[in-house]
Amino acid sequence: MVNERFIGGKKTIEGSIAVAETVINSEPDVIACFPITPSTHIAEHLDKAYTNGRVKSFVAVDSEFAAISTIVGASAAGARAFSTTSSQGLALMHEVLFAAAGLRLPLVMVVANRSLSAPLSIWNDHQDTMSERDSGWIQFYCESNQEVVDTIPLAYKVAEENQLPAMVCMDGFYLTHAVEQIIIPNHDDIIGFIGKYNPKIKLDPDNPVAMGVYAKPEHYQAFRVNLDRDMFKVKSSIVKHTNDWYGKLNRVHDNGLFEDYYASDADYVLIAVSSVCGNIKETVDKLREKGERVGLLRIKTFRPFPYKEVFDVIKNSRSVGVFEKSLSMGAYTPIYQDVLTSLNISSDDKRDIPLSSFIGGLGGRDIIEEHIIEMFKQIRKEKPIRDYVW
Repeated sequence: MVNERFIGGKKTIEGSIAVAETVINSEPDVIACFPITPSTHIAEHLDKAYTNGRVKSFVAVDSEFAAISTIVGASAAGARAFSTTSSQGLALMHEVLFAAAGLRLPLVMVVANRSLSAPLSIWNDHQDTMSERDSGWIQFYCESNQEVVDTIPLAYKVAEENQLPAMVCMDGFYLTHAVEQIIIPNHDDIIGFIGKYNPKIKLDPDNPVAMGVYAKPEHYQAFRVNLDRDMFKVKSSIVKHTNDWYGKLNRVHDNGLFEDYYASDADYVLIAVSSVCGNIKETVDKLREKGERVGLLRIKTFRPFPYKEVFDVIKNSRSVGVFEKSLSMGAYTPIYQDVLTSLNISSDDKRDIPLSSFIGGLGGRDIIEEHIIEMFKQIRKEKPIRDYVW
């Protein structure tokens, strides 16, 4: 069926196109997308690939709700499925995201993070995916385009092994539209790693089963508890397969859950996700050259959240700040709440570490070196604050 392969190797290529080519090399059976900025180029390239006979199917749907519904049906029938979306498109999928997780369907979706209306904005922040953190999807947040393309096969492996859907999150425009040198994992390496998808349970007229049926009160909770327990177990699967996959690619890697950038050796630590971490690393380097013991803990796997692992990195810190491109209106922000939980539950030896919350970058506002220096300045006061970065 597929008559052309994209040869792996280093290419000067747009991030979105690199994502699409990695998806093609993963051999999905069904792709369904409704284009929405800034994920549009991924969908467009996959549609073109279908026209050229490079993927098995591309379903051009009339909405994001239809896109997620299509790949849910395809996955239930035993197909490896993929979609991509952003912002309001992900919000329109909300109802079906919960159904996909409850049905234990290992879908993979790349979300190009973008702010939510109103007011209207097409620019980057993380309010879209953070709003879906309780839907039962594994969530990976990537710093670079290279990490995105390397994470897509990992997402398939982990999702299909654990029968849970996975989102691979990349910053809209900062990554999706950046043209740079990216090493595309080739088809043989990817399929050698993830294998062919052949689920034990699927919709089959020759072997009828029921999926997602009506559950009475005495039964419903058990299904949700099993989903919750299995999500916690995913952490060990991520660590194992990260080591296997990156070892196969012969690339330097972290453990798949987080990256410790001088954080365990720092008095003052910032915690963050995604592409802004590149700027934070450069600032950390400059401050450490001046003798300041600062560091970055970059969370990659947000769901399931690595509570104990985060605690083990920051337990000797004097003060910690969490920077987020997201809000939880009237409450503290999502990552902050999880880090605070890490401090409270991960050890009998409770550590009284001041934990501050910084909110910024909303609607695409740039976070530059001066902002990061100011956050470290606030952390060094060793008094917890909640503040906005302007």
